[in-house]
Amino acid sequence: MKLHPDGHEKTVIDPFGTSYVADYERLYREFGIEPFQPLLPSLPNPSLYMRRGIVFGHRDFKVILEAMTRNEKFAVLSGIKPTGEFHLGTLMTAKEIIYFQKQGAQAFYCIADIEAYEDNKIPFEKSEKIAINNVADLLALGFDPDRGYIYRQSKENRVKDLAIIFGRAVTLATMKAIYGERSIGLYLAALIQAGDILLPQLEDFGGPKPTVIPVGIDQDPHIRLTRDLAQVFHNKFGFIPPSSTYHKLMKGLDGSPKMSKRLMNYFTLDDSPETITQRISNAFTGGRPTIKEQRELGGVPEICPVYEICLFHFVEDDEDIKRIYCECKTGKLLCGEHKKQTIDLVLKFVEEHKRRKNKLLDKAREIILNKP
Repeated sequence: MKLHPDGHEKTVIDPFGTSYVADYERLYREFGIEPFQPLLPSLPNPSLYMRRGIVFGHRDFKVILEAMTRNEKFAVLSGIKPTGEFHLGTLMTAKEIIYFQKQGAQAFYCIADIEAYEDNKIPFEKSEKIAINNVADLLALGFDPDRGYIYRQSKENRVKDLAIIFGRAVTLATMKAIYGERSIGLYLAALIQAGDILLPQLEDFGGPKPTVIPVGIDQDPHIRLTRDLAQVFHNKFGFIPPSSTYHKLMKGLDGSPKMSKRLMNYFTLDDSPETITQRISNAFTGGRPTIKEQRELGGVPEICPVYEICLFHFVEDDEDIKRIYCECKTGKLLCGEHKKQTIDLVLKFVEEHKRRKNKLLDKAREIILNKP
């Protein structure tokens, strides 16, 4: 087993950098996030992420739950920063949007190309090409474009207009308090994200309605800012403060706290079978230094990114994931065996996903290039 990289001792929540959560329980106390688990019995069809505690917290989700159970209109919005191919973090957000769409939500998927320009210096010409690929992934996963709206920030004037309006109500001191010392461009990107989040409530899309934003906890600063702005501009637009769900951050395959495009400690859905095999084979695990110790003491799946990618994505049956966990803890399942099983599951998924995606590239290109 490789040495686990040194971790942070404190929680860092940074939507424009690397985040780390040392203790998810502290988020309930320090950030006012509510635990999601008590809502599970009321959900008619909880997702895999909800059932397994991967979605661990929320803000005001009861409003969404009420709309779902009463069959009333509601919306879901999230998106992707077009800086590269789908990895497992972006896969999770896409699946969450598709889940809510299937539950009856009006679904919105934002291509955050302005943020990619400001934060990652990605030219719009390049992010356009990346976005086509990203949208093809989304469609292949099951997003229904006929019941949803996919758009680029740079081409959506309604979002940019909202950002300009919101700028009247936000001081530099407020932005510094939320995001720290940043460039004006990143502050602008944050206001544009507020416009994204409230876009579904404009009259063009049916007016004010409960809207849920499924995100990783690193995006919570955007949610808090937007909830405040929704209240400030309630009289003008009738905005309902957006709800949110928070999923846990995935570990990097190197064992670091977060699977990150910046660190390249992951694989993408476009990677070759050889690359995926190599990265999982070389991944950090929760195993012991020797087989003998593993048999005697068992493994530690809680710190193992190989177990985690099965938990989050590639083992659908809850009983199967419980079995894998127990076999690891008791030493029955060795890390090498589990890596091989996981590689087989991932390669099967990726092969089928690529087959569907290749058929949808033209549709994705049409969506991206034909939007006003």
